Amino acid sequence: VLAHSQYQKSKRISVFLSMQDEVETEEIIRDIFRQGKACFIPRYGSQGSHMDMLRLASPDEVALLPRTPWNIRQPGENEVREEALSTGGLDLIFMPGLGFDKQGNRLGRGKGYYDAYLTRCLQQQRDSQPYTMALAFREQMCLQVPVDEHDVRVDEVLYEDSP
Repeated sequence: VLAHSQYQKSKRISVFLSMQDEVETEEIIRDIFRQGKACFIPRYGSQGSHMDMLRLASPDEVALLPRTPWNIRQPGENEVREEALSTGGLDLIFMPGLGFDKQGNRLGRGKGYYDAYLTRCLQQQRDSQPYTMALAFREQMCLQVPVDEHDVRVDEVLYEDSP
């Protein structure tokens, strides 16, 4: 991941805070700060499928964030922070998921947060769309993932031993 050309050239990066069954992102977050890039993390809304990408001040701040009912750390609901789409957008979005296929289809957790967010990116970041990269374990790769018209494909799925 850290040697990937898309990561290297990106200045504004969104990365998920990993759950127990997801690829660990802590080292990516630390490297974003080491390289002087801007790091944004998701804040999931409690109603509907709204999600914002909010700026993280330091990698050490993650441990201090409150947990959601899903046990995910994120900035508090009323906490004011820089929001990526209102301050210049994103260059790269790292995405979680439960299953992926080689066509870039992604099976999330069913709430549609990332699909809705990417649709907002299309509307607000017309000139330069963020590159989307899913992080997966080899075991999460499927021959085909079921999709519907609301699902947005990822540009690339990175997994162990990926070509």
